[in-house]
Amino acid sequence: MPLYRLMLLAALTQTVWSAGRDYEIEANIRYAPHAETVLDILQPPHPAMKDRVGVLVIHGGGWVEGTKEGALSFCLPLVAQDFVVANVEYRLAGAAPAPAAVQDVLAAAKWFHDHAADYRVDPNRIVALGFSAGGHLALLAGMLPAQNEFGPVTKLAAILDFFGVADLSPMLNPTPGNFVLRWMGPRPDMIDFARKLSPVTYVRKDVPPILAIHGNADEVVPYQQSVRLVAELKEAGAKAELITVPRGKHGFSGQESAKLWPQVFQWMKKVKLTR
Repeated sequence: MPLYRLMLLAALTQTVWSAGRDYEIEANIRYAPHAETVLDILQPPHPAMKDRVGVLVIHGGGWVEGTKEGALSFCLPLVAQDFVVANVEYRLAGAAPAPAAVQDVLAAAKWFHDHAADYRVDPNRIVALGFSAGGHLALLAGMLPAQNEFGPVTKLAAILDFFGVADLSPMLNPTPGNFVLRWMGPRPDMIDFARKLSPVTYVRKDVPPILAIHGNADEVVPYQQSVRLVAELKEAGAKAELITVPRGKHGFSGQESAKLWPQVFQWMKKVKLTR
């Protein structure tokens, strides 16, 4: 086993509290039985208010790499708003192919909902936020119907999708290093399986409000994925908006992010998540 993997597994065996200047973190809380299925709770260091917004943060990496620690830049602006963040680790393709990551995120959402009172989180105001592959997983966590083959669904209040994959089908070309194919693995029902794993399959009126954020120069996940998703959601009567980052790549600069967060928080107020 590679050294980095051993180091990761060693780190995941401990749950610790640590306090920083801007937040407190309870690290590596196990939410499911697998070695990778842990999450961190981040919250402001001051005394907790009641009925806070909870945000499930899901890292990217094409379902084949990445860690929750890489999502810290998404967590801290949320904590600064007095939100409670559950920063989620999940099984990558090397540990278990699709749909394991979907199952893990559904389990993490249920754990956060079930433990909301422990962190003074309003269980009716839990949001899923993800970027890249994490955006895809956040969308599925909120859009899957109750009857599905991946696991129990927890009702979410909203979804924040940063340049996530909405439709896997156009990304099945057998090109070298194709991360979609690496995650899905070889299987005879590839096209049908991709459809079941695609958020666009579950567009309907009663999905939670969705905000998609995408750069129109994204070279990894095409910008049109979010354009199409939001258009179809609006046509179905769902609440959905798209923030376009001009010339934005796959991931945003610090300057671009600084402009985005006020728009994100304004949208959350608009859909009545915050006052």
